[in-house]
Amino acid sequence: MSFFKKTLASFGIGSAQVDSVLQQEVLYPGQSVDVTIHVYGGSSDQDIDNIDLKLCCRYVEEVPVDRDRGQHRPGERMRKVNQSYTLAKWSLPYAFTIKAGETRDFSIRLDVPWNTPITVGDAKVWLETGLDISMAIDPTDKDILTVRPDPLMDGIFTVLEEQGLRIRQVECEAVKGFDLPFVQEFEFVPTTGPYHGRWRELEVVAYRTDEVLKLWFEIDRNRSGAKGLLATFLGTGQLKRQLDIPLHTPAEEAGQQVLEYLDSTS
Repeated sequence: MSFFKKTLASFGIGSAQVDSVLQQEVLYPGQSVDVTIHVYGGSSDQDIDNIDLKLCCRYVEEVPVDRDRGQHRPGERMRKVNQSYTLAKWSLPYAFTIKAGETRDFSIRLDVPWNTPITVGDAKVWLETGLDISMAIDPTDKDILTVRPDPLMDGIFTVLEEQGLRIRQVECEAVKGFDLPFVQEFEFVPTTGPYHGRWRELEVVAYRTDEVLKLWFEIDRNRSGAKGLLATFLGTGQLKRQLDIPLHTPAEEAGQQVLEYLDSTS
């Protein structure tokens, strides 16, 4: 290889490229997804030290307007900052050389963790693939993904929808006390059905452990608005309306348990 080509490759010009292709369009928490990683050689041979594959998501964290002051003080102005979190990752266990014009394919299976955010509202989940190339700008590939509820959550959402509750907003916000640095909150509004006129909104936080699906609820009956479920979470770390549903519960039965619980506490 000429000195000029080496120099161009070291600056990322004509270097290898990477592209990841999922073998299914929709992902589900708790399931696996097959991924094919295509590595395309550039205009010269290059040594690939590693391939990194990361399943990532975005959440929002409130921080002081002036972060230099350190810890948050009561009454201090806050602003929302987008943060990213790696839910799962995979690395190629060996280095290799990609020749000029060559294509190398790698097939892997990536587990989609429980509590991966469902991609509705502002929730974002993506697959990020990077090549680690010595002395060069590392090329990356980023693919936005669609994540749908697992059967248990889908059964609960279906029953709520049948009662005239519609999802208005979904947020992933930073909290403490969980394995993940955030939880996902679903905000429902009653448009028809038995809760129309009784509730202004219903907020739900769901978090799955190895044994149960934990659900927290906040019902707002006042048109002026309540403090909010996540605000309560952030302030105390505890909520009174909590329902634990065993993971082996049939989906439709789980939805009925939620309705019975809401009716008994509202």
